[in-house]
Amino acid sequence: MKIALLSEKYTPDIGGLAISTGRLGDLLSSVGHDVRLFAPISSASLRTSPNLPPTIKQTQHSGSVHVTRFGAHKRVDDTLVDWFELVVEEHKREPFDLIHAYFLPQAGFVAAYAGKYLNIPSVVSIRGNDIERAAFDPSKFSHVMYALQNASAVTTNASELAKKAKAFIDREIHLIPNGIDTERFKPMERNETLAEVIGLNEGKKREERSAVIGFVGELREKKGLATLLSAYAQAGRKMPVSLLIVGEIRPGDDRAIFDEFRSANPDSQIIVTGQIPHKDLPAYYSLMDVFVHPSLRDGMPNAVLEAMACGKAVIATPVGGVPDILEDGKNGMAVNVNDANMLSNVILELSGNFKKREELGKNAREMVTKRFTLKQELEANLAVYRNLGL
Repeated sequence: MKIALLSEKYTPDIGGLAISTGRLGDLLSSVGHDVRLFAPISSASLRTSPNLPPTIKQTQHSGSVHVTRFGAHKRVDDTLVDWFELVVEEHKREPFDLIHAYFLPQAGFVAAYAGKYLNIPSVVSIRGNDIERAAFDPSKFSHVMYALQNASAVTTNASELAKKAKAFIDREIHLIPNGIDTERFKPMERNETLAEVIGLNEGKKREERSAVIGFVGELREKKGLATLLSAYAQAGRKMPVSLLIVGEIRPGDDRAIFDEFRSANPDSQIIVTGQIPHKDLPAYYSLMDVFVHPSLRDGMPNAVLEAMACGKAVIATPVGGVPDILEDGKNGMAVNVNDANMLSNVILELSGNFKKREELGKNAREMVTKRFTLKQELEANLAVYRNLGL
């Protein structure tokens, strides 16, 4: 089967959408499908992807996936026209059997429209911000609704997102949780060499080390930037604690908030690694005593599942898909949104209780290996395709 996979982000772009798109492409290719991925390079991608002028496209292979990136215009409508025409052009050269899009407003709209125009099935996947924020943007609402109404099938990775989608349109929403490579993301001994390289607890003996609180991804307002910094500062006044941010701080207002915090707290022990290749993340998870994900909104965060697969004690807010995976007190700890005091208290509780961390991490790993595997994610997508007669 030849599949056109559309996404607004793709590796090496930052974020869960890029990771999830790449994972789906690789999974489909691994069972013999011909996957052709189309993704624009927008201003948000330029920190990680090469700049391409509008209308210029670049084609390459990423593993067994055939990838076409193209330059975005300043006007979104011009970008959407180019995207649609690229898919139509490729279909005329060698027809697609299916178009599958990740994210509703742009990729989903183009997929649903191209599918109806070319008379082939389309699948659109709700990933988080597309239904929680974009649907409230007047400039994107019509694209969101068109995708939901006209796609042959709609999927999502979280029960809460399915519920929100059904408030817009009464149709079947297929729930397909994210899958994790549990052979790559698994418990491992602390990588002492890496800890030394990044300066974590530098020069301190094992018994003198501070507890390491970890976050993975692009830290910004939506991911609970202010709450995390405040909770870290509160915890640090009661016990030695380091904050390891595996990723980047989003430029602009978020970076300004972070820099201001650092200036006001010169003795804080914060390490920001910059963007790390996804395959290298397990070594960084090994350095963490507690993993924290205090999002305000979310889909099903890959980082939470990865930390759980690595056997880490996870603290997260019950937003988006988190309630689908985290059972408070059993395989992780839930804290209220925007509640720095509660987050600080739970950080302190777990940092001082190795047995509790070990129990949570063991249960978390067991849950992921049973319910959130790559095989399960692949089979669920293939089942949707089969329902469409493919």
